[in-house]
Amino acid sequence: MPQPLENATFTNSFVDELAGDPSRENAPRQVPGYHYSPVAPTPVAAPRLLEWSQEMGTELGLVRPSEQGAAVELLAGNRVADSMRPYAARYGGHQFGNWAGQLGDGRAISLGELAGQDGRRWEIQLKGAGPTPYSRRADGRAVLRSSVREFLCSEAMHHLGVFTTRALSLVSTGDEVLRDMFYDGNARPEPGAIVARVAPSFVRFGNFQILLAHDETDNLRALADYVIRHHFPELGAPDSPEVYVAWLTEIARRTAEMVAHWQTVGFVHGVLNTDNMSILGLTIDYGPYGWLEPYEPGWTPNTTDFTNYRYAFGQQPQVCLWNLTQLAQALTPLVPDPELLRPALNQYVATFNRSHHVRLLAKLGLTASNNEEADKQLVGSLLPAMEAAQVDMTLFYRHLSHLAPRLLAGELAEESDTELLRAASYAAPEAEGAAPLRAWLEQYAARLRQEPATPEAIRDGMLTVNPKYVLRNYLAQQAIEAAEAGDLAPLHTLHEVLKRPFDEQPEHEALAARRPAWAATKPGSATLSCSS
Repeated sequence: MPQPLENATFTNSFVDELAGDPSRENAPRQVPGYHYSPVAPTPVAAPRLLEWSQEMGTELGLVRPSEQGAAVELLAGNRVADSMRPYAARYGGHQFGNWAGQLGDGRAISLGELAGQDGRRWEIQLKGAGPTPYSRRADGRAVLRSSVREFLCSEAMHHLGVFTTRALSLVSTGDEVLRDMFYDGNARPEPGAIVARVAPSFVRFGNFQILLAHDETDNLRALADYVIRHHFPELGAPDSPEVYVAWLTEIARRTAEMVAHWQTVGFVHGVLNTDNMSILGLTIDYGPYGWLEPYEPGWTPNTTDFTNYRYAFGQQPQVCLWNLTQLAQALTPLVPDPELLRPALNQYVATFNRSHHVRLLAKLGLTASNNEEADKQLVGSLLPAMEAAQVDMTLFYRHLSHLAPRLLAGELAEESDTELLRAASYAAPEAEGAAPLRAWLEQYAARLRQEPATPEAIRDGMLTVNPKYVLRNYLAQQAIEAAEAGDLAPLHTLHEVLKRPFDEQPEHEALAARRPAWAATKPGSATLSCSS
């Protein structure tokens, strides 16, 4: 039977099995020699439940809380249950390619773990619950703006099928938080909020990097063994270098599958520092993310990255390989011959290339053929054609799904091309840049006719992998502005629609529209920063 959160019993494997900081001083400081620091959330003025993930709550065996009450006090950090042992994890990382030293959970506090319906343990973490020893110069808080974005995107990505952390609740705090969104000297008070996010583990690449940087080999081994025992038990006991090599290989495989999925739904993470990389291959830390609207490999929504565009959409596969290389370096004390770790990185490349190709074929309604090179050429030539035609990635694939039966029937004509371009392009259908895409459609139609399935089956298969609804930044911004004004209806509606991204939902057709012209330059809709 589902139970109230305040009646749930937490376990605390991370705290029980790893090295904890003996100090209770909650002030910014270096914490050498430990995996975490015990720290309690800082209470807020007037917590109120704004949104709840019923799916995640059901998985955890929890009933939906009332708007206020004991459960919401726990989700806001105003209460700590007797079975909780809250902590902030210590980690480091490379930020924008540069070693940043100790970072750690500066505004996230883990409460402990609850058992899911299948017996798997889920860690619940409050983001925005107040300062920790790792907060550096920050206040440990989060604003409603960033919290809405984290809640919605966590759940939207899950329902798209992308590996991701989850969200359980969104709570307003009743406090105001001072934020300078674009670091331009224009700080303003914003309403505060806290997201309870959920994952089997929040351990990151950076948890291992900080231990290497401080020559803490015993702590490094202890953390690796903990992660393998709890999250990779299929690899067996962590008692040999071969197990650590197999573990890194599996991390690389999962990461590659995750990134391939990003690249085929048009998701841009925005800040792929090594401390934002999950050891489980989950999408983690939803900050300045976005979805491609005009297909543009060089695009990033993150203003902090506008100098080098290190984390642009087209750079994500290579950056994640670079990050995995840093993780491999961190694990070298556990493997006598570091060359043994190299095949894991090769596994990433092979898995990404295979998964990306297979996913793109599925989006086009194609199955693997005997002429793999021709298929790779066809798929590869589509992407620059999409860029030249300035097509909206989501709209293009969705409309192509409906157009496929007509192409199979031999109805390819200029009016079909124009119809597709009019529906999906941000440029005029007659624009010169559309020519490569028109030529590609002729090649595609010929290849599509080689498929043995019926036109209806091909269309229906495409519709199951080409979403109609994604969390466009302008939609999130509209929900944020309404919530800040006290209207939660757009937030609730958007949350519900994004649970069924592949369904037509004709009553919500407006949420599938292309980005309006005003959103192309509006802060929060087009550009964000690392504080977003």
